[in-house]
Amino acid sequence: MQSLGQIRHSEIFLIARRDNPVTRAQLWFTGRLSFRQESFGIRLKKRVEFSPRPVPPNLIAAEKEEAKAVLTLFFKKQGLSNSVSARIINKSEQFIDHLVSRLHSVYKSRYLVGRELTTLEIRDSLNPYLQHLHQEHGDLLSDLVVSFPDPPQTEPRPVPAPIPPPRDPTDDSAADTRKLRAVSRVSELDTEGALRPQTLYLLDLGLNLEQIKTITRKFPAFPYYSLDGKIKPVVEFLLHLGIPKSDIPTILCKRPQICGISLTDNLKPTMAFLETLGIDKNQWAKIISRFPAILTYSRQKLTSTVDFLTQTGLSQEQIGKILTRCPNIMSYSVEDKLRPTMEYFKSLNVNVAVLLHRCPQTFGLSIESNLKPVTEFFLEKGYGIDEIGVMISRYGALYTFSLKENLMPKWDYFQTMDYPKSELVKFPQFFGYSLQERIKPRYELVKRSGVRLLLNQVLSLSGVEFEKVVQKKMMKLVVSDN
Repeated sequence: MQSLGQIRHSEIFLIARRDNPVTRAQLWFTGRLSFRQESFGIRLKKRVEFSPRPVPPNLIAAEKEEAKAVLTLFFKKQGLSNSVSARIINKSEQFIDHLVSRLHSVYKSRYLVGRELTTLEIRDSLNPYLQHLHQEHGDLLSDLVVSFPDPPQTEPRPVPAPIPPPRDPTDDSAADTRKLRAVSRVSELDTEGALRPQTLYLLDLGLNLEQIKTITRKFPAFPYYSLDGKIKPVVEFLLHLGIPKSDIPTILCKRPQICGISLTDNLKPTMAFLETLGIDKNQWAKIISRFPAILTYSRQKLTSTVDFLTQTGLSQEQIGKILTRCPNIMSYSVEDKLRPTMEYFKSLNVNVAVLLHRCPQTFGLSIESNLKPVTEFFLEKGYGIDEIGVMISRYGALYTFSLKENLMPKWDYFQTMDYPKSELVKFPQFFGYSLQERIKPRYELVKRSGVRLLLNQVLSLSGVEFEKVVQKKMMKLVVSDN
């Protein structure tokens, strides 16, 4: 059997041995692993080297949660379901220890000076390693993870039944236990009856205990973050950018991972990179409040999205404005969301660059659930593809409206108005005005006055200007009658 490659050069914690009575906070060691083929199986060999450097238990716990998150996401990307991934993770405690130990080996110099790893550093270190193991072992990787440090079984695995068995409700019990432990840490009291400093600090920021627990359920590593090393520096940096203190709870609820990112190594360099792409540095407070996740994405993901936007014909200045107004466009997958949406609008003869600049949020809509039903609606009303293309080009937000709650009732009322269908091609913004507060009152006033106005005059003018135009038209009618 082929060797496990990089595993034999990795470190594993002494606790990974089943007979170990020593905690990770007291002792850790390097164990070099290798697997070799023998007549009756595979033998595991270890060489143990002791190191006197202790690792704080709370740091170990946080890094284990981070490692589990990375491994879970990796399995999901390989096509495994949430339940199967969770089942594997629940049985892989020793492999998780091995991953954390590997971090300590790769970043040994960081630990020697007492510096914690960021979420991005953990992810960037473990993902290539997992990818290497997957290339070497393929579908046996899940077996390796579960059986670690023993070698995986090499016999052919039975073909799964075509109909999966009912899900065992206890499958996720271990994961739930870890979550419960993390959640209980939020309201844990010390010997003097006080909450942990992290919790007190978050309460002072405006979060309540239930919000902190909700964050922890979504991201169990959060309560293990160091207050002075991670949470406080990030919060103070956000406040320095001009973000109101009242917005901090919302930001942390949206993206608690932001507290696990290094200011000097990741956050600030990411912001500087985005500024080179055209983001207005004076708008960071608004951008982060709207979409804090933009600061947690890898350089590769940011670059791929910007490359796509450039390919559509947008200038750097236009891209900067799009990212400033709609930073969540960075969350859309280029191949699964942006490119298919671009091709769809091209089929309607829409200038994609213009649409992106005017209404980038349109590209976050589902083609099947949102875009196609709206197109079919207008086709059924007698509009051609070219006319629909003109409408969306003139009013990018058209496809963001609900078909049943917006477009249909306004179309029904438009049928009672004395305008040809072509008027909506000229002025599709009609669908952006309130039916009860704007369209009906103004059109009824026009009818009572006996005057005739273009649809855009009826709706787009301010209240004062609208009244002036109506009065002027009425005066002309009086003069012509006399």
